[in-house]
Order: sequence, then structure tokens, then C-alpha cells
Amino acid sequence: MKAEIIAIGTEILLGDIVNTNTQFLAKELATLGIDVYHQSTVGDNEDRILNSFREAFDRCDLVITTGGLGPTQDDLTKELGAKFFNKKLILHEPSLEWIKAYLDMKDEAVVEANKKQAYFPEGSIILPNPNGTAPGSIISVNDKILIILPGPPREMEPMFNNHVVKYLENITGEVIKSKTLRLFGIGESLMAQRLSNLIENSTNPTVAPYAKDVDVTLRITAKGSSEDECNNLINPICTEIKENLCEYIYGEDDESLEFVVSKMLCDRKLSISTIESCTGGMVAASLISYPGISDVFKEGAITYSNESKIKRAGVKKETLDKYGAVSDEVAREMAEGIAKATNTDIAISTTGIAGPGGGTNEKPIGLVYIGIFIKGNIIVKKFNFTGNRERIRKKTTMNALNILRKEILKLTK
Repeated sequence: MKAEIIAIGTEILLGDIVNTNTQFLAKELATLGIDVYHQSTVGDNEDRILNSFREAFDRCDLVITTGGLGPTQDDLTKELGAKFFNKKLILHEPSLEWIKAYLDMKDEAVVEANKKQAYFPEGSIILPNPNGTAPGSIISVNDKILIILPGPPREMEPMFNNHVVKYLENITGEVIKSKTLRLFGIGESLMAQRLSNLIENSTNPTVAPYAKDVDVTLRITAKGSSEDECNNLINPICTEIKENLCEYIYGEDDESLEFVVSKMLCDRKLSISTIESCTGGMVAASLISYPGISDVFKEGAITYSNESKIKRAGVKKETLDKYGAVSDEVAREMAEGIAKATNTDIAISTTGIAGPGGGTNEKPIGLVYIGIFIKGNIIVKKFNFTGNRERIRKKTTMNALNILRKEILKLTK
């Protein structure tokens, strides 16, 4: 099956909104074995939207749209879908009742314009939207399928995952399942080289690498007549990849690095504190998003100035004078000092030059030291990162978490 994705909304064309929906849908459709050959963005204009429908259905049998389902006059997607297929718009009472209930929960009045969102092309499959007032719909006429989804990602993604995936699996007649392995500390090219035989020769299941901002993922996708058959195809490949790249794999599927590390801390009841300079609290923030982390996270300190490093962590003035704030020695004293001050099993320290100013030939922008105190032992890692200020801070945070992940694993071996 070939598909096309159309993002509808003038705000996307003007750059007011970043279109992440198309990226999400393209990846999910690929997982389902559906090829996406065209993607487009069109403004809120009747003629241009109808023309996009004509061109898309000339090329393929499945078109997915996002956006244009709001209550205003320029929200036209359903209306033009009905016009394209020569269908009447019919009121769907359950959707109207949901819209009223949803707005009542938000203490907002239902106006006449809201009722527009409860009308759908005759014969549509209605896709409920528990996260907003814009249900989606599916229109199928003469083997041409139009799937209409809302624009906000927090509404569109759950609707696709909970309803559209099942619909597409039913019409393709196959069960398609994926497992994602998440890696940190290895580049996409080196990973692809080490797995070249698997990636190049894989058919069912397929193995596809994806580069993220600071990490990489491998998606293993299998097709079969049942979920068990897919699992039996995926598991041996997954085992082979883990044997090859075990030191880099930190999680699976939706697990983030911060989730994995936070869970390790909680499961092992390891108390932790952080003391940060260049990251300005990003390490602490990444940990405290995990439910239950308050049981082990004791304190997060931000010590930008030399005075605060001395006062909060007991860093020696002589150390700062001799080596400078961005140094192995200071990172070491920061980690040990905050661990002792807070009486924690673990402490993380970060100190570096994130830019855009402040760098020298000896200590350039991107120079970072990460200190880890763990059960009385201290290690310090030196990095020379590239990128802008935020990217350097993000890389520092992720590397600090990954170093800690590896050190915790050593404790249990």
C-alpha cells in the first residue's frame, strides 16, 4: 500500500508551528509496511486543499491529513473531504455529547461553532479524541481511503496509535510489530558498520537505524500472521544485536536514558545528589521527572561561581586558583563534596564552557568535565563537545547519565 501525508494549516506554511506530525506518521507507516512516497503542506484554502486531494489520490490509495478540524470557518478538512467524495455531512451525536462534556470539564461554554466539529462525512468511521474537541474520521470510497486526524500532536498521536493502526492492520491483512533498541555512545555510521550484514540483508524482520539528537535507535520490524509469529522473528535478531552492541544499549521502545537511570536508582535504593555548573540544573531536571525519584534524590545544587563551589561543596580555593573551575580536579572535588554534604551514595558534578564566549586556546568552548562519586569511588571524564550552548549542555547531561548508568551496572556485577 502506498500513502501520502498532507499537513493542513496556514500556520505551518508561515513557520508559526513546527510540523512534527508528518515525521511521526511517516515513521509509523513505515513500521506498518506502508510506503510514503509524497508529503505536502497546504494552507487553509478550499481550492488548494481539494487540488491536493486530487493529486494525492492520483498517486496512491491512502491519504492521511492532519489539521483543519477546529471550530472556525477556515478549518475545512472534513468539509472538503466530504465534497471530494460527494458525501453529505452528518451530525454524530456521541461526538457532540463528548465535545459538550469536554468543554464543561474545562469550564468553557459550548458555542455554535463547536457543533461543527461533530459533523462528519456520511459513512465515516469516527475516531474518538479524549484529548480535545476534534474527533478524527476515516472515509473509504472505491478503495480510496482518506484518514482525517487533528493537528495538535498530543491529540493526533494517541488517535493514530489507538485507532488508525488497528484499522490499517485489518485492511492490510497482516500483523506488523516492531521493537526499538536505544543506544548511546556510538554514532549511526559505526553502528551501521558493525551491523552491516543484518541491515543490508534483512527482509523480514527488517533492521533500520535512526539517528536522534544525541543518541541512536534501531527498529526491528516483523510481519506475520500473528503477534507470536512476529515475536519469534524479532527475538533472535534482537539477541544478536544485543550481543554485538551490548555496551551501548541502554533501553528499549519508549524508554529514555533519564527514565532508565532514574529507575535504576529507585530499584536499587541508591541515593543521589547533583552539583552543576555548565548544565545549570539539566541533570537534576532529567532525573526528577521520574515518579518516585523523591525517595532517592536528595539535592540538586547549581554552583556557577567559584564562591558557590567553595561554599556548597567545599571545593578548595587553592584547587580553583591552580587548575581553574573547568578542570578534572574541580569536578572531582565538587562530586565528592556534595556527596559528603548530602550523605548520598552517588553524586554527579558538571563543569565546563558551554559558550558562546569564554573559551581559550587551552580551554576551548565545549570543554567539559563530568565527575561521578559512587560508593566512595570517584571518576572524572573529560569531553570536547561541539555545537551551540544548548547542544553542549544537552550532550553533557546525557553523557553524565550514561556514565552513571554504566557505573551502577558495575555495582551489581
